[in-house]
Amino acid sequence: MAVRASPVAFRLYSAGAGLSHSDIETRVLDILKGFDKVDQSKVAVDAHFVKDLGLDSLDTVEVVMAIEEEFSVEIPDKEADEIKTAKQAIEYIGHRADAH
Repeated sequence: MAVRASPVAFRLYSAGAGLSHSDIETRVLDILKGFDKVDQSKVAVDAHFVKDLGLDSLDTVEVVMAIEEEFSVEIPDKEADEIKTAKQAIEYIGHRADAH
């Protein structure tokens, strides 16, 4: 008697969620625009959280936490400390295969 294997569906998380650069950029910039302290006219890809947007260190931590929540990822503290601009956040999320 031959045993037939039935197909099994599963998700390859290492394959990434297929987020486009444009989608990531829009979502990160929207997060920044959501902060009361931020002048929305200054929000741009190259905007530095402190120098350009006037955020303090606690605000920066809150930005990173908002990014973690938005993309369902956990960013280790050491890596989070290196994210100081929208561009860096966008690039970081773009390299995370588990972001969605």
